[in-house]
Amino acid sequence: MASETIVDPDFKVPAPERVGEEGKTWSHVIQNLVFTVDHKKLGLMYIGSGLLFFVVAGIMATLIRVQLFFPRSTFLDPDVFNRFFTMHGTAMVFLVGMPMIFGFANYLIPIMIGTRDMAYPRLNAFGFWVFFFSGLLLYFSYFGAPGLYNAGSAPDVGWFAYSPLTAKAFSRGHSTDYWTLSILLGGIGSLATSINILVTTFCLRCKGMTLGRMPLFVWLFVVVAFLVIIALPPLSACQIMLTLDRYLGAKFFDTQAGGDAVLWQHFFWIFGHPEVYILILPGFAIANEIIPVFSRKPIFGYPIMVAATVMIAFISLGVWAHHMFTVGMTSLGNTFFAISTMVIAVPTGIKIFNWLGTMWGGKLHFELPMIFCLAFLFQFLIAGLTGVMLSVVPFDWQLSDSYFVVAHFHYVLIGALLYTLFAGIYYWYPKAFGRMPNRKLGLWHFWLFTIGFHLTFFPQHISGFLGMPRRIFTYEAGRGWEIWNQLSTIGVIIQIPGILFFVFNLIYSYFKGEEAGDDPWDAWTLEWATTSPPPEYNFEKTPEVRSRRPLWDLKHPDDPDWKFE
Repeated sequence: MASETIVDPDFKVPAPERVGEEGKTWSHVIQNLVFTVDHKKLGLMYIGSGLLFFVVAGIMATLIRVQLFFPRSTFLDPDVFNRFFTMHGTAMVFLVGMPMIFGFANYLIPIMIGTRDMAYPRLNAFGFWVFFFSGLLLYFSYFGAPGLYNAGSAPDVGWFAYSPLTAKAFSRGHSTDYWTLSILLGGIGSLATSINILVTTFCLRCKGMTLGRMPLFVWLFVVVAFLVIIALPPLSACQIMLTLDRYLGAKFFDTQAGGDAVLWQHFFWIFGHPEVYILILPGFAIANEIIPVFSRKPIFGYPIMVAATVMIAFISLGVWAHHMFTVGMTSLGNTFFAISTMVIAVPTGIKIFNWLGTMWGGKLHFELPMIFCLAFLFQFLIAGLTGVMLSVVPFDWQLSDSYFVVAHFHYVLIGALLYTLFAGIYYWYPKAFGRMPNRKLGLWHFWLFTIGFHLTFFPQHISGFLGMPRRIFTYEAGRGWEIWNQLSTIGVIIQIPGILFFVFNLIYSYFKGEEAGDDPWDAWTLEWATTSPPPEYNFEKTPEVRSRRPLWDLKHPDDPDWKFE
């Protein structure tokens, strides 16, 4: 059988050396990571960097919530609050979400399609280091931003940097310039990685792996890569225009000189809303791999899942102005973007029903990855329902820039994306390190983080209905907002030990975890045909596949999938 060429059963790869073993020092490890072009190491470096920035952004979020615990709190000055608010949002989108999804893509796509590396290994390394130093540049603004005016520190214009807040008159010093250059550099790294993903997928698939046999994980990242290439140039363009405004007097966004401040919003959200799907589609990709394995059933409706993904990507390019219903667009414009926002819920709903169809009648195994995926389904459903509510223009007029919107997008980016990232880390941790994550620690992580998450963000729907605006650093007593802010802050405090359990689990399992073996989950895709961790070259022999589940064919020669495809 062709699938027998996946791996030579007599071939054994030595266990990876670990820090502390003879001849293996931290300096050796660091040197190896700095100069590596191995897609697996770069993938882990992306994920590790994203987790590091996540911790920093989480500390800022905690301080923001502490400030809002009491009315008229003076825990943070308004300027400091605005800087934390800006840095938290920027970091979570550009330094946590983006690198972590690219980390999974880098590590898994070559192994899933049966090749030995990305198409352009050096470009891959370039993309990582550009991203990493763009993040350092953003945080360096704390030290280098005062400039000639001795004004400011970190940027304080919001992660969306609306004009005219970014004009020299309102943002002195260089903090906004650090923000602009950081985003611009990060975009270059993202474009490089996206091009690499496309070339790798279309040119380096193993024998027999047609587009119709690719794992859905790979399909979704192909769509994400196209979205990045389409959506990022407008963001880069407006960063350049802003720099020209600030230093050469170009006046693109200066309304007093004939410019248009709303033009910035269009440029930013033409990127910004596809960015939501750039972030969430990889979460869907992870769920597509985990739910079938722990349901012991193939994914329900593979072709429909691919079609729904393409539909989501296409429609996402035409919904950006639902962020702008209150800026004074025409009725025709509001109507178009309201309808497109409602329509995009259709292919997304198809995906949810397909995941439910996969689980229906299956033999569910409630391992850590599956538990996080089940929470993701519930939380993303809430996010989707509130998103459709906000697509109704009169409803949006009432709640725009309120905490209802804050709750909505945190249910998307935390309740959906972050939960699938946790699921993916627990699922592929045995493959990356050869050790099983600790289940008890993982359950503590799940329950503490989930209880804290809902306690933090669900009350914000209510405070939004009660009229609490976003982005304010304090508020007056007697408005009915106190209890909801206090519940939100308590929720954040509950999430903190959950994250500590997660970090401790990663470290503890690396050194003390149970040995995993090559395929601990009894999975079906090619990455589980290699050793754990995989060798640098992934496969001794080039794999050959005949179905969407090559390992099923190998394990069940009497009942292979290829007979029915």
